Amino acid sequence: MGSPLLSLIRKDLLIEWRQKHAFFGVLLYVGSTVFVIYMMSGQPDVRTWNALFWLTQLFVAVNSVAKSFLQEHPNRFRYYFTVVKPSTFLLAKMIYSLCLMLLISMLSLLLFCLLLGAPLQQTGLFVAITAVGSISLSTVFTFLSAIAARAQQNAALMAILGFPIITPVLMMLSSLAQKAILPVYQTDWWSLAGTLLMLDVLVIILGLILFPFLWQE
Repeated sequence: MGSPLLSLIRKDLLIEWRQKHAFFGVLLYVGSTVFVIYMMSGQPDVRTWNALFWLTQLFVAVNSVAKSFLQEHPNRFRYYFTVVKPSTFLLAKMIYSLCLMLLISMLSLLLFCLLLGAPLQQTGLFVAITAVGSISLSTVFTFLSAIAARAQQNAALMAILGFPIITPVLMMLSSLAQKAILPVYQTDWWSLAGTLLMLDVLVIILGLILFPFLWQE
């Protein structure tokens, strides 16, 4: 049987495999976006490259990660309520969303480097920051998706709640990424990275505390 957490992650992977059109649709969106940027402006300067990359990651998260709870039928929640704990269900969704977001983000980075140039001074560091960004975006949007799903599948609620939360996250990710792009040393880099990771931990803790109450609605 395995643990409930692994079983739930495997269930989401099987659903994603059966609905491959959704995954490839997101990849097509990313490829089309990068190609259009290349056709319109060629290879942009480093600051514009950085901003375009994180904006693309935002829309990738909205189109792929944010549907994690919204794609579940309301009647299924009643079944899950009888077989797993709410914290286990939420963690499974977050882990699956993280894996999906990490995969698409790395493919996006590859496309950006191939078509729009690779203005990276420290490639390994930028890859690490991209991984941190995947954690942040997937965690926030998974939690918002859970709230929206339990509020009569109201996707507009996710957009309303997400804007004030995701804006500072994107600003911090953009500032962190400049460390790997620009040769200028930033003294507050480590404090900014710590703040972002603490925000991720806070979102996870809030999710584990609040989701059981949403689960029972």
